[in-house]
Amino acid sequence: MNNIPGYTHGTLAVGRSPVTVTDFNQMKASALFSDEDVKYLRMSYDIVKDRIEAILDVWYGFIGSQVLSTVIVPFRDLFALIFPVTFTLRPFLAQGGHAADEVEKMYAAWVKSCLLQVTLWSHPYVKEGDF
Repeated sequence: MNNIPGYTHGTLAVGRSPVTVTDFNQMKASALFSDEDVKYLRMSYDIVKDRIEAILDVWYGFIGSQVLSTVIVPFRDLFALIFPVTFTLRPFLAQGGHAADEVEKMYAAWVKSCLLQVTLWSHPYVKEGDF
């Protein structure tokens, strides 16, 4: 991993995750996230890596105009934002020259990944013991 200023992964400065590996594996199973999804997320990297600014412009344009008037995204918006973030990514994935079924598998992998990420991000919003 590159040495990124301010990034302290793997050091004692980073607190222990409240989500165990077992918890995360159960979350992946609930989302039907598999090794195939990892494969298609990796495939999508070659497509999105040169389009990051364009993708972020779309996301920030929509999300910024809808909900981000505060530093913290309100809990009510966390899961709702999965749709515009993933739906607006599909046209970019289609620009990679892959077959339609591969684009669909990349898209599905992104949806599952976003669901998992937002579920993890929601932890601070949930009452102790209810996560």
